[in-house]
Amino acid sequence: MANVNIKFNGKDFLLSCDDGQEEHLEELLIHINEKFNKLKNDLGNIGENKLLLITSVQVMDEYFETKKKVELKKEQLKDLSNKFRELKSLVYEYKDKKEEEIAQLTQNHEEFKNEIEKNKQDYEKIIEDAADEIENFVAKANLENPVQ
Repeated sequence: MANVNIKFNGKDFLLSCDDGQEEHLEELLIHINEKFNKLKNDLGNIGENKLLLITSVQVMDEYFETKKKVELKKEQLKDLSNKFRELKSLVYEYKDKKEEEIAQLTQNHEEFKNEIEKNKQDYEKIIEDAADEIENFVAKANLENPVQ
């Protein structure tokens, strides 16, 4: 334990605190001393006990107001976190849906490509068959009407 000499309302006090907390204790006492002296200047000399009580009430009021603000911020953060999770979920749903659409488009593309290839082969066969028919027709015509 560490000991800290402080001055409060013109009186010296020796306070103990955990090692390493001396500076923090001094900061707290500066704040309390400022509040106490401000009240003493604003209210006059109404007695040390009453000034200490009013100072304590003000410090506690600040504490509870700060606590309320912290709780409100925690709620806001919780709401924001929930909205973020919801948004994240929507993003993943959208991503999954788009991946399904891409897979379907890829499949459709492949089917269309295969259909084009089949149509090309069918077209080439039709042309080949037509060429054979024309060739047979010309050959037959030449047999029936030999060139003189």
